[in-house]
Amino acid sequence: MKLETLIGEPWADYGLIDCGHGRKLERYGRFRFIRPEPQAMWAPASEDWRADAEFIPGSDEEGGGRWEYNGPVPREGWAMKWDDVAFTAQTTPFRHLGFFPDMAPVWSWMRERLDGVTDAEALNLFGYTGVGTLALASQGVKMVHVDASKKSVEGARANAQLAGLADKPVRWMIDDATKFAAREVRRGRRYDGILLDPPKFGRGPEGEVWRLEEGLPGLVADCRQLLDEQSKFLFLTVYAVRMSALAIGELVSQAFANLPGTVEAGELAVREETRGLLLPTAIWARWSR
Repeated sequence: MKLETLIGEPWADYGLIDCGHGRKLERYGRFRFIRPEPQAMWAPASEDWRADAEFIPGSDEEGGGRWEYNGPVPREGWAMKWDDVAFTAQTTPFRHLGFFPDMAPVWSWMRERLDGVTDAEALNLFGYTGVGTLALASQGVKMVHVDASKKSVEGARANAQLAGLADKPVRWMIDDATKFAAREVRRGRRYDGILLDPPKFGRGPEGEVWRLEEGLPGLVADCRQLLDEQSKFLFLTVYAVRMSALAIGELVSQAFANLPGTVEAGELAVREETRGLLLPTAIWARWSR
C-alpha cells in the first residue's frame, strides 16, 4: 500500500501564515486567526502574531473553549472562495471556521477522478457545510449530501445559493449517515464516488450515537457496496483520533479486496507560507480506479 502526503497549498483566500509552540496563525479572507495546534511543536517563524481573534481552549479534551476577539469579525460570517466555489466562513464554538481548508487537494483530486464521466453521481457523507459537495456540483456532478445536523445542511444550502449553484442537482439530506448508507445498500443504489469525512463522535437527528472506532468498519463496508467496477473513488478522512493512516488504509484494503483498483493512505498537511514547512492535520485512505 502506497503512503503519501497530500499538501494543501496557500490560495488567495486562505493561508497558514505561521505555526509553532502549539498554535497556528491563519488568514481567512481579510481576517487573521490564532487557533490551538498541538502538532506544531517547533518554534514559530515570527513573534508578530497580530490576529482578529484567537480561540482559547477549555480545560477538557472535547474541543470546548471560546473565541476572544480583537477586531471586527462578523459573527454571521463572511464570504470566501476556493476556485469557482464561494462559501461562508464563520467562527464556531468548535474552534474551526465552518470548513476545512486542508481538504482543498482532496476536492481537486475528486474533480479529476470524475472528469469526463457521463452523468456522474457522488455521495458526501457527513457533508457539513458542503464545500466538498459544491466543488463537485460546480463541475456538473449530481450530488447527494448527507449530514445529521439541520444547521449544517441549512448552511450548505446557503453556500450553494452564495456560489450560484442552487440550481444544481443536489439532494440535501438531514439524516444519520450510517442509516442512510445502509438504506442505499438495500435499495441497490450505486455511486461513482464517495467522500467520507466522519467525526470522532456525533449524534444523529434522532439521538443516534456515532463513535468512530466502533462505527467506521461497518460504514466502510456499506460504502463498498455502493461502488462497483465502474466507480472511480472512495476518499476517507479521519481527524483528531489516536489512529494511524496504516490502520484505516488496511481497513479500506480489506473492504475493497474484491474490487479492481488501488488503495493508498497517508496524511493531509498544510504548507506554511513563511517557511514552507508542512503542518499535519489529518489522516486519509482512498480507493480509486
